[in-house]
Amino acid sequence: MISGILLIDKPEGLSSFDVVRRVRRALGERKIGHLGTLDPFATGLLPLCLGEATKLVPYLLPEAKTYRGAIRLGVATDTQDLTGRVVSRTETWPSPEQVYRAAARFVGEIQQVPPMHSALHYQGERLYQLARRGETVDLPPRPVTIYRLEVEEVDLPRVTITVRCSQGTYIRTLAADLGAVLGCGAHLTALRRLEVGPFKIEDALSLAALEEAAPEARLTRIIPLTACLPGMRQVRVGPEAAGNLRRGQAVAWPDAGFQPEELVQVLAAGELLALARVRCQEERVVLAPVRVFAGSARPENAVNPASRMAAGENKMIQK
Repeated sequence: MISGILLIDKPEGLSSFDVVRRVRRALGERKIGHLGTLDPFATGLLPLCLGEATKLVPYLLPEAKTYRGAIRLGVATDTQDLTGRVVSRTETWPSPEQVYRAAARFVGEIQQVPPMHSALHYQGERLYQLARRGETVDLPPRPVTIYRLEVEEVDLPRVTITVRCSQGTYIRTLAADLGAVLGCGAHLTALRRLEVGPFKIEDALSLAALEEAAPEARLTRIIPLTACLPGMRQVRVGPEAAGNLRRGQAVAWPDAGFQPEELVQVLAAGELLALARVRCQEERVVLAPVRVFAGSARPENAVNPASRMAAGENKMIQK
């Protein structure tokens, strides 16, 4: 089994599933998931979890994401992006100063109504399926967080922004809401994802380059399980404790400043063995496994694009 994370720079015109299908064929690995869908017109970072790394999806999916987007003021569409039907148009645009002030209002926790043309489920169907039939649903707003919103360029009627946001944020809805606040309408014309949690577009490989590379070279771009969660503390265990954890049994651990219910990575023989919770049982600290991982196949000379992320961020505790 091939296990780890592969960073792909998704090209325009492909769906996220199209990318997954082609990577499956290139690597011969069927078990692949991704960390957040990108629309076909969008490009950029698409982290793919291979093999045992699919077990990390619940821990990585909530990570913050960074995008660069292009917005066209004065034209609103029914999909909130360039693929939709124009529903309003105006040649009256705000001043650059008004754009900067309006954008600043969206920083922090905001309420956002998901777009009808999205993959969210509603009563057993995807919203976009209802939208294609001309049906609409009154969706309640959801809280999302905009950690950073920078207006990079204003060349009216076009605006370029960089956004760092929480899981569940729709950048095209942000563009449409910005247009509504400015009173002119707007839609998203381009989108590129730059970061997903600790992973960056600079470390990504193009789909074409992956497919053209030799089979051995493809494997060298896979980030090992031990480097996939650079913000989570790691501990190492010996063979006896590893065997107990693999069987789903908690193991005693010396109190080393852990927080109650802290989630830690457990390494054995240089590989990620488990994710475990730090708990108190009968007046002692134990590591209780919540995810157990099988071994991974990966060449010893593999390049680790995540090495610079992990350096200095994990506290190693030896046992």
